[in-house]
Amino acid sequence: MSKQRILGHFHESAELKIQAAERLSQPVSQAAGLMFAALSNGNRILACGNGGSAAISQYFAAALIGCFERERLPLPAMALAMDTSMLSSLGNDYSFTEIYARQVQAFGQSGDVLLVISSTDSCPNVNAAIEAALERDMRIVALTGENAMSMTAMLTDTDIHICVPHDRVARLHEMHLLIINCLCDGIDVALFGGDAE
Repeated sequence: MSKQRILGHFHESAELKIQAAERLSQPVSQAAGLMFAALSNGNRILACGNGGSAAISQYFAAALIGCFERERLPLPAMALAMDTSMLSSLGNDYSFTEIYARQVQAFGQSGDVLLVISSTDSCPNVNAAIEAALERDMRIVALTGENAMSMTAMLTDTDIHICVPHDRVARLHEMHLLIINCLCDGIDVALFGGDAE
């Protein structure tokens, strides 16, 4: 792999972050506020995605249950991709499309938040989870790229869509991780203060 190709990755990633910062800061702030409000009311955050997005959802749940950058009591969050026995059982007994929706039906309650993360538009299992969450009067925070048309169409006016203006999966994962860090920081700032603005 050439040095020039590596530099290209760095430059593309940095340019996307700079270009998207102003556009995404408002919905990220709104999502952090929504999540904090839900947690403050005794609700929880469920998170899901596929592949790399599932890993990012696990990172998010770990940061809330453990700590992000400040020591605090654990916050109720659950990554729906964590339990391989659950996933394989639901996939076998029902279908792969149902692996998240069944968990939302089991654990989700009115006032909870479902965080969905996707870098593609072909996620019928994530779409089914959104549908199940809406049926349970949950709020949705959708972290997507610009190609997630079917998912976007499912969202209501009370949901929050954080759409990264790109369609390359590697760049989307990088941006989604940055946004997750912002959400975790926003929740901690709401808990402890320290926001300069």
